[in-house]
Amino acid sequence: MRCVIARFPFELTKSGVLESMRGVKPEEVTGESVVIGRRVYPVKQVGQVVTGQDRRDFTVREVVLAMTKLGFTCRGLPSRPDHDLDLDAVRHASAALGAPTAA
Repeated sequence: MRCVIARFPFELTKSGVLESMRGVKPEEVTGESVVIGRRVYPVKQVGQVVTGQDRRDFTVREVVLAMTKLGFTCRGLPSRPDHDLDLDAVRHASAALGAPTAA
């Protein structure tokens, strides 16, 4: 399939992407991701490996569109934990530091 990523045309195939990503260790996913085989990769990592371009040269959207057209599953941003969990962490840190003393 022909697709344009960062103004450059690429002929990508599902089997070609699978072959390119074989043996590549997935980085930690902090944003959008692509499921390739049984592994979940950050979109920017996939784009860099498949195109050979620097991650700053293309957008997440370009890679997600290409991977979706090839039949890969793309996931959005990971869900944020509840606000209460963040508040519990602050309370725990405050308790560890101790209460302020009166001057």
